[in-house]
Amino acid sequence: MTNKERIIQLFFDNVKGRRPDTTGLNIRHDGRQGHWLERQFGVIANGNNEADLFGYELKNETRSKTTFGDWSANRYIFKSGEYVHCFDGNTASERQDSFCEIFGKPNPLKGGRCSWSGSPCPTIHGYNDFGQRLIIDNNKDIVALYSYSEDRRTNKSQIVPNELQQDNLELARWFGEHSPSPKRTDKCLKAKLEDKFNDAGWFTCKKDSEGTYQKICFGEPMTYDNWLELVVAGIVFFDSGMYQGNKRPYSQWRANNSYWDSLIVECYD
Repeated sequence: MTNKERIIQLFFDNVKGRRPDTTGLNIRHDGRQGHWLERQFGVIANGNNEADLFGYELKNETRSKTTFGDWSANRYIFKSGEYVHCFDGNTASERQDSFCEIFGKPNPLKGGRCSWSGSPCPTIHGYNDFGQRLIIDNNKDIVALYSYSEDRRTNKSQIVPNELQQDNLELARWFGEHSPSPKRTDKCLKAKLEDKFNDAGWFTCKKDSEGTYQKICFGEPMTYDNWLELVVAGIVFFDSGMYQGNKRPYSQWRANNSYWDSLIVECYD
């Protein structure tokens, strides 16, 4: 029996015809269903950036978007470099809060808590209203830039420290093909992506209109170059969830489910 056949057998034995039983799982809705699905395949949650099962990455399909990975930048302006002193706080998490206040947006429904998510989150399509965008440099690194002249906030002079009131200021950098050090935190995007998706491929399980799993679908392996082309096209996008009061940066790289569906090459039901 091949590894793919083992996965298909697990699907028919443990998943097909069932709805996720998320009783007792204390995480948000989509996360609970994902953890339930992983358990049916015997996948144990861990911090390893490797394919989940027999060389295949299991992707839980959420309501509209599916995640490649929660891949934080290797470098943040508030953590290292010449501008660290521009951010209030004595710890990295405190300076991250300050970063959110300067480059993020307050949420009146959360008591004015600032987050680097939603409209401030930079995209590849050009500058947003907060003067931020993503670029890909010659090393295939992905870089988040800020330009004061492109910042459309009327009170930007009161928010952005004088020293940061400049153009093409690097806010964050994800190493692309190569990392300057062997540290785990410096792992490049190529390694993160290909460790998960460029072994045997990936698979997902599809539900019917009543929420019952009915079929298992497989996609081909992915390379970093192919993935980066999707970033350039805006198909894969950075979906930041960084907010004040939480030290995790929440840096999701995602694509809409319609794109994931287009990658499916085999289905079994």
